[in-house]
Amino acid sequence: MRVLLAVLVSALLPVAGTPAVAGTGWSPSPITWTACPDDPDSPEPPDGECGTLRVPLEWNRPWGPAIDLALARHRATDPAHRIGVLMIDAGGPGSSDAEFALAAGHKFSPEILARFDIVGLDLRGTGRSSFIECDDSVAPPSDEPANRAEFDALRQYSRQAIADCRARNQPVFDHADTAVNARDLDAVRRALGEDKLSVLGISYGTLLGQQYAEQYGDRVRAMVLDSVIDHSVDVRRFMVDRAASAEELFRQFAAWCDRTATCALHGRDVVATWKQALAVADGMPEPDWLPDRVFSDMYTPDWDDVARVIADTAAGRPPMTAQFSYNYRSIRLAVVCQDFDLRIGTFAQYSALHAEELRRAPLMRGRSIGHYEATTCLGLPGPPANPPHRLNISRAPRILLVNSRFDPATPYAWAVGVHRQAAANTTLLTFEGSGHAVFARTACTRTTVDRYLLTLEAPRQDVSCPGD
Repeated sequence: MRVLLAVLVSALLPVAGTPAVAGTGWSPSPITWTACPDDPDSPEPPDGECGTLRVPLEWNRPWGPAIDLALARHRATDPAHRIGVLMIDAGGPGSSDAEFALAAGHKFSPEILARFDIVGLDLRGTGRSSFIECDDSVAPPSDEPANRAEFDALRQYSRQAIADCRARNQPVFDHADTAVNARDLDAVRRALGEDKLSVLGISYGTLLGQQYAEQYGDRVRAMVLDSVIDHSVDVRRFMVDRAASAEELFRQFAAWCDRTATCALHGRDVVATWKQALAVADGMPEPDWLPDRVFSDMYTPDWDDVARVIADTAAGRPPMTAQFSYNYRSIRLAVVCQDFDLRIGTFAQYSALHAEELRRAPLMRGRSIGHYEATTCLGLPGPPANPPHRLNISRAPRILLVNSRFDPATPYAWAVGVHRQAAANTTLLTFEGSGHAVFARTACTRTTVDRYLLTLEAPRQDVSCPGD
C-alpha cells in the first residue's frame, strides 16, 4: 500500500524546475487574522496575529479533502515603508514556524522588522497543522547493529514503527513531504495577495526554499538559505558527510579548550578525557546518549557545556541527555524518509556505510543526525515520494546561501555543492566559525543578510565573515 502511494505521489508531483500544475480551479479564501492563543510556556503575550488557510490535502485533487494550515504574522512596524512578506522556516523538520514568527521581535534586526510582515506557516504535521505524533513507548533496538540478525531486527522495528505512525496520523502522513509543502507555501502567497515572496529558510527549511524556487522561481523576490541541505546526496553522503562534519567540529572544540582557560578541560588531554567519558557512558543503559548530547551542543555551539558534560561523565557524574524539541522524532518519518532515498537494503550495505562513518569520525564513533535518520528510515518500502535530485532554479533570482565552515548537521560541503548546482544565481556567504543557523551570529553575517533582503544587493562574488 505504501509503495503504491509513494509511486503515485511521485508521479503526480511537478518535475523539478518546471511550473506547478496550473488551471486546477482552486483559489484560496482570504486569511482571517485574529489574536493568537496564549502560550502557556511563555511569560509574554503573543507578539502578532494568527490565522488559518484551508488547502487541498492532495494538490492534484483540489476537489478532494482539505486540511487547515496554521499561520502567524508579525506585522511590519513601519507600514508606510513596508517591502512585503518575509516567509520564514526554522527547519527541523518539526519546528513551529508560526511560533518563530511570533518571536520575530527577538530574532530579527529593527530594520527587517520595520520593512517586512514576517509570516510563519506551520507546515503539515507541525504545530497546529495536523500535528503528527507517533507512539514511541516501545524502545527501539540499537541503531548500530553488529550482525545480520540485529540488522533484521532493526529493520523490522523501523518498518512497524513507520506503519503504526502512518496509521495514527492519516491522512496527512502521506502528504507531508517538502515538495507538497512548497505548494502550500505558494498558496499562502496567493492568499496574502502578494505578487512575490521573500523567504528565509534555516536548516531543513533550506530544502523548502530550494523546492519553492524550483517550482515558483518567478514568485521569489529574495531568498536566504542558512545551513544548507543538499537534496542531491545519496545515502552514503547523507550519512558519511555528516559524520565527518561532526568529527571536525569536535576537533574544533578540542582546539578551543586548549586555548581557553575557562574550559572545564583546559590543561588536560581532551581526547583522552573524552575516551574516559565514553567508557563510563558505555556502562549505562543508553550508551549513545553522550555523543548525542555533545552533538546537540555543537549546534550553538555551547563549548562550555560540552566540556562540563565530558568532565562530569569522566568523573562518574553523567548528566541527563538533551532531547529533540517539537515532534522531530515523529515527523521525520513522513518528511525526511520521503525527501531522501535512505532505504538501506542489506546488512552488508549498512556495514560498509558504517565502516566509512567510523573511519571518517572515530572520536564521535560515527554518530551524526545522518546515521540516526538513515537507520530510522531503513524499513520504509518503495521509492521516496519526493526523490532527491540536483537543484534547478533557473527561473529564480539571485539567492544567498549561508553556512558555517564547521556545521554538525549541514556540512559545508553541502552548501558548496548546492552553490555549484546553481552557480549562475547563487552567492555563498561562509561564516568562518562553528555551529548551525548563523545568519544572525555576528554583525558581519547579519549585515550581509539584511542588506540583501532590504535592497536585493547580493554580493556577486562569494564572501566570508570571520568566526566569533
